[in-house]
Amino acid sequence: MKTKQVLLGHGSGGELSHDLIKNLFVKYFDNPILRKQTDSALLELKAENLAYTTDSYVVDPIFFPGGNIGKIAIAGTVNDLAVSGAKPLYLSVGFIIEEGMLISELEEIVKTMAEEANKAGVMIVTGDTKVVNRGKADKVFINTSGIGVLEKDQIDISTGENVKVGDKIIVNGSIADHGVTIISERNELNLRADVKSDCACLNHLIQKVKDSGSQIKFMRDATRGGLATVLTELVDEREYGLEIDELNLVVNENVRGMCELLGFDPLYVANEGKVLMVVAAEDADKVLEIMHADELGEKAAIIGEIVDEHHGKGWVTTQIGGKRIIDMLAGEQLPRIC
Repeated sequence: MKTKQVLLGHGSGGELSHDLIKNLFVKYFDNPILRKQTDSALLELKAENLAYTTDSYVVDPIFFPGGNIGKIAIAGTVNDLAVSGAKPLYLSVGFIIEEGMLISELEEIVKTMAEEANKAGVMIVTGDTKVVNRGKADKVFINTSGIGVLEKDQIDISTGENVKVGDKIIVNGSIADHGVTIISERNELNLRADVKSDCACLNHLIQKVKDSGSQIKFMRDATRGGLATVLTELVDEREYGLEIDELNLVVNENVRGMCELLGFDPLYVANEGKVLMVVAAEDADKVLEIMHADELGEKAAIIGEIVDEHHGKGWVTTQIGGKRIIDMLAGEQLPRIC
């Protein structure tokens, strides 16, 4: 690279732009499709059903224990495809960069994105870069879009159309790690805790469960709004309800302590590496066994089930034996969490 900082000229389309693209983005994202550098990626897809998603990432701070904004940008979009039942294949990446950002920081983010995409088995095939004046952004914002292929018998997973009473609810590990990590890294609160984001691509874990033949009725990644919001969406306007047991929720001790200090309920705190999965009761133990054999599912647990009571509502049995309704998160608990 010819400079140590991002300049407005890097977004001009001229020599500096080509320098940035060639010596940073193509260097790390390199693959035969991207290498052609056409205005549109030319893809060959042999499938009747496609899944397509897009998301933007503005997390503050951009570096944190367990990852950075680039890792979230890849994992978030890969997971959105995977929990829809699709096999993620291709991603696009758009960068909005603030003038003055250190090239070394941008390179670290891009390198992490390339590593995460490689782990997930997806290709970054097209992208775009814009540079804005100082003070008009916060270092870097990233947009990613993704395409995956979907088998016909898995189309209903994202809608939950086949969920029925007796189905079990499984989460692949501890909750609230990401949200607590981000808030503990923000200087204005002057708080520190030994916590790490759970940010990770879940598509390989999910594929193992799919390959087992287990009946997956519903999946969703519990990001903003936390697990509670997903549970609320699952039963909203349905002819069934759900019940979960707080004792079965896995919450790391340091995360629990931070939540108590800040007055947060872990159920409502964001995750970036957790899938809520509803499976047929007869397959629940098999799904747990598969998850426990994977590092991203070592702490997986059955947290509850679908019930023929309080239709359209979710209830949680508390640690002291009481019960309370699970509501959707109202307002913004933690802004710029992803």
